[in-house]
Amino acid sequence: MRGTLPDRCGIFAIGGHPVTRLGLGTARINASGVWNHPKNAAEAARVLREAVDLGVNLIDVAESSGPFDYEELIAQALSPYPEDLVLMVKGGLVRSPEGQWEPLPRPSFLRQQIETRLWSLKLNRIPLFQLHGFSPRVPIADQIGLLADLQREGKIGQIGLADVSVAELEEAQKFAEIATVQAEYNLINRAAEPLLKYAEAANVGFIPWLPLATGVLASQDGPLAEIARRHRATPAQLALAWLLKRSLSMLPTPGTLSIQHLHDNVSAVDIPLTAAEMDNLNRLTTKL
Repeated sequence: MRGTLPDRCGIFAIGGHPVTRLGLGTARINASGVWNHPKNAAEAARVLREAVDLGVNLIDVAESSGPFDYEELIAQALSPYPEDLVLMVKGGLVRSPEGQWEPLPRPSFLRQQIETRLWSLKLNRIPLFQLHGFSPRVPIADQIGLLADLQREGKIGQIGLADVSVAELEEAQKFAEIATVQAEYNLINRAAEPLLKYAEAANVGFIPWLPLATGVLASQDGPLAEIARRHRATPAQLALAWLLKRSLSMLPTPGTLSIQHLHDNVSAVDIPLTAAEMDNLNRLTTKL
């Protein structure tokens, strides 16, 4: 009989709070174009609840994934939240009339955004707030300083960063403890390898976005298909298994609007990749 999800995939402590190393992303909740209204609210709520029932306790929520009803749906589905659930709430961007995402121009805007997110998600405190990169117009000290203030006020628990360099992370650590970083990372794109290595050494959680390379790695005719068949798995499951095996600091949060795909993703934690298979996967995908 299989054990619990934490037993199967392991845990990582984010600021002392243990989370399952496989989380759930929520961008798929919305219709095409990401920034949109929920496509199927009832199904999205079922997926969210099922994920929690399966033992997932890290959920990625981003302001770039949709307007307020997207976060209100999450709150309706899961509130009152389980005590061990960590909502990773990303913010720090503003959407221009042309549909482009840009860093908030002033730290004071970030405070307002966090207050709004607390309301829409029905939270008294955001367990983990991740800043969507740094504004080039504002010193890092000021941006992290505001988050540290909000942390002291009890508005946010832990501080994370997305899409930053090693140098920026080092600078941010001068002003606050950084619990997590997020960057694009998958079998095809490993440009963030230096950031991953730094995160491992600093005991910082590393959250890879686009873990399936926008579906390229999920192809039944792609480079993962043969090894996946040996494990009676899908290529998507194999790509997730590779991430989990790659580093104990790795915390993938694949998204889905399908109960079946959710179960498939969770089952990926049980794929026992050998060192030889890891090497083979590395060689196959570096050719793409």
